[in-house]
Amino acid sequence: MKLDKEARIASEIKQITAIFVKMDNKMKTAVKSLIENAAFMAVTLQDLQEAINVNGVVEKYQNGANQYGVKKSSEVEVYNSMIKNYSSAIKQLTDLLPKTELSAPPKSDGFDEFLTQK
Repeated sequence: MKLDKEARIASEIKQITAIFVKMDNKMKTAVKSLIENAAFMAVTLQDLQEAINVNGVVEKYQNGANQYGVKKSSEVEVYNSMIKNYSSAIKQLTDLLPKTELSAPPKSDGFDEFLTQK
């Protein structure tokens, strides 16, 4: 069963917020709106992807009696615009993360050391 849009957005908010668990509460409050907007865009982008997969990337149009043709679909136009805004929002959020979390080397599982032993 597919969740309704509000439930999917709430789930996305939880996923994004989990990344910022170590952030102080003042900063969390400051980025709350950005997180909510990013979550909305993520879910809407998923919906647009489904519509594009079903309907294709072009649609026919007719403006008057003799003017008709094919153009980029409305869903594609909205998707292209929204993906840029979503990418920008995610970049803003990730830029707020402490640099140590982003660049910390992965913990060794001991495998490399095992291979280099004599």
